[in-house]
Amino acid sequence: MINLFENMKEDHHEQLEIHYFTPSSFEKAGAAWPIRLGANIAKHNYHIGPRVTPYYYLIMVTEGEGTFIQGGQTYTLRKNDLFCLFPQVTHEYFTSEHALLHKVFFAFDGKLALQLLERIGLGPYRPHLAEGLTNEAFALMERFFSLVKSKEHPHTDLSRLVIMYQLFDALSSNKNKQSLSFQSAGWLQKAKDYLETHYAEGISIGSVADYVGVDRTHFSKQFNKAYGLSPMKFVQRLRMNEAILLLKQTDYKLAEIAQSVGYPDLFSFSKAFKKQIGVSPAIYRKE
Repeated sequence: MINLFENMKEDHHEQLEIHYFTPSSFEKAGAAWPIRLGANIAKHNYHIGPRVTPYYYLIMVTEGEGTFIQGGQTYTLRKNDLFCLFPQVTHEYFTSEHALLHKVFFAFDGKLALQLLERIGLGPYRPHLAEGLTNEAFALMERFFSLVKSKEHPHTDLSRLVIMYQLFDALSSNKNKQSLSFQSAGWLQKAKDYLETHYAEGISIGSVADYVGVDRTHFSKQFNKAYGLSPMKFVQRLRMNEAILLLKQTDYKLAEIAQSVGYPDLFSFSKAFKKQIGVSPAIYRKE
């Protein structure tokens, strides 16, 4: 395998190697696609941000120590940690002067990019995983670099996608261990925030329980105790509140509103709306 830190260009605050990809139409038709691949060694003055990114950046710490700030939370970075920069969220990270950061990373995007991150235990309210980098995943990063630097066999969209998905698969093998260290304090709020963000995306209660790292039955019981209604009823309330706003304030067709708030078709939306509100969406709009 190649040395990830041997062909770098130097600037005022780091040594960096980076490769840019132009996603094909095939990649963009799928769940997610890689955009950039890189590795860097920090200098003593290395400090990124505060700034935002348009993409997801999955970053793996291979050496050194540092600090990562995102979403109002501060995390200590150490060897084998993972951290993720989320699109349009202000972030900041910097190195320890006594243990300079070495990192490998790739940027990616796509309509299911967030779900890929969730499979390894990362999310908007948990952007850092201590000791999340596996040996298998690091070996795949080496393969990724070898692929894009090969002159004899130029990389293709399929070859990039294969390695990217293998990476997520390798990292997900560490998820159960990471879930054990997920502090119970605050997980209900994280679950509530997650539901409020993704209620219109067809999420399941099981997937939310998995996201916060607790048993589904325990999750539902504690959520109901804390907020006075079950997670499913909470989601239904969020959907109905949004539907009412759209009925009042827009000229969207009923089928468009149904899909906008998370229902697969007009029939299921109308049935749920009438059960919750007492009248059909069409009658409610007229009244």
